Amino acid sequence: MKKLLYITANPKGLEKSKGLQIGESFLDAFREESPDVEIKKFDLFTLDFAQMDADLVSARGKLAGYGYTLDQLSEVEREKIVKMHALADEFITYDYFVFVSPMWNLSSPAVLKAFLDNLFISGKTFEHTPTGPKGLLSNKKAIHIQTRGGQYTGTPMQEMESGDRYLKIALHFLGIEVLDTVIAEGFDLNPQKVPEILAMAKEKAKAAAKELAKYPIAVRL
Repeated sequence: MKKLLYITANPKGLEKSKGLQIGESFLDAFREESPDVEIKKFDLFTLDFAQMDADLVSARGKLAGYGYTLDQLSEVEREKIVKMHALADEFITYDYFVFVSPMWNLSSPAVLKAFLDNLFISGKTFEHTPTGPKGLLSNKKAIHIQTRGGQYTGTPMQEMESGDRYLKIALHFLGIEVLDTVIAEGFDLNPQKVPEILAMAKEKAKAAAKELAKYPIAVRL
């Protein structure tokens, strides 16, 4: 059975978050197209995952460059690195990924970057080669649904957006193919047009869901 991981980074909840409402429209359309795909949700504001603190950085360095074994790490280092690998191991089992996040201060909520940090594991999600790093998560597809209060597309502000760009860079690095982002913007600039912007974004999300569902994914043995 194919699997989709739906990852959200918005603490507002469905009733208040426009992005999550757009995301639900995406899921409804995807389920209609691919009812046999298993869907799991990660709310990054409630998910328990390892943070890149001093202990985790130390554990990674010891295992990667200094020849330590897992048993030679301190108890807290071992606990955090095991949690990190467990999350990456689960992430790898999915075929499709949907990220839903708002644009905060030119980027994404920090919790999204913290989550992605757990996925960069040499030998598991990417490998070093003579010609540079190579992502190991090929034959997987992802899409980002992003809401913005301002208007960035087609304006001088476009180059200042870094949340969507970083997510695409990170996923491409891991070998994942990323579809065009579903962007809903201008909510704060045009309060009177919020219903219209939201409705248009939901239609874009539904179309994107149908496109994602068409991509063939190899059956895991």
